Amino acid sequence: MVYSDDEVQILESNPNVPPAKFTCEICCDEKNRSRLFRINGCSHSYCSDCVSTYVDSKLQDNVSQIRCPVPGCGGLLDPLHCRPILPKAVFDRWGDALCEAMIQALEKFYCPFKDCSALLVDEKAEIEESECPGCRRLFCAKCQVPWHSEISCSDFQKLNLNERQREDIQMMSLAQGKEWKRCPNCRIFVERISGCGFMSCRCGCTFCYTCGAPAKDHLCPKCGQLTDIFGDMF
Repeated sequence: MVYSDDEVQILESNPNVPPAKFTCEICCDEKNRSRLFRINGCSHSYCSDCVSTYVDSKLQDNVSQIRCPVPGCGGLLDPLHCRPILPKAVFDRWGDALCEAMIQALEKFYCPFKDCSALLVDEKAEIEESECPGCRRLFCAKCQVPWHSEISCSDFQKLNLNERQREDIQMMSLAQGKEWKRCPNCRIFVERISGCGFMSCRCGCTFCYTCGAPAKDHLCPKCGQLTDIFGDMF
């Protein structure tokens, strides 16, 4: 605990109490007893500054159940007991870490917006469009990304990780509307204006426009059909 000024005066005036100094077992400096902090369940002596720094470092290491620094000691730090010596930001972060630890890993995720990252709970319901209670923005609970109104969840999950930006989704929506196909090699979208279904991409890959399978000639190995060089497949 941290002693008040009145308590320190009483301790200093009482000849039966130890000197009004102690040695912190973390920094090894001699400190006034007004800076003494006791951890519940142990007898080690620390200064309040070192305990505050210790708690902060543990939280940075994603440790929410914080014990006495001495190995083997059963002392456990309690957030409410430590609150008077902690900066508000550290105390709040400790509370958030304890709440998060109570939620099983498979039931939690975070708001996909980087400037929010609020902790959310996956209720395993068939819900797609959701609103973050923190930033009030829409996101897809199924894909756990910002809301993608231009594309279905099944199509979104087929995209590569580097194709999931808003501009990529808009391009995918446009491609679906115009029935463009993707080169199976370089993944660029290709539009057939006229002619047969045998396509030759600028990357050198040749493929069937109907099914997207690579094809060396006008016989599609997947469709099993010949292509009319002057028209559609027949």
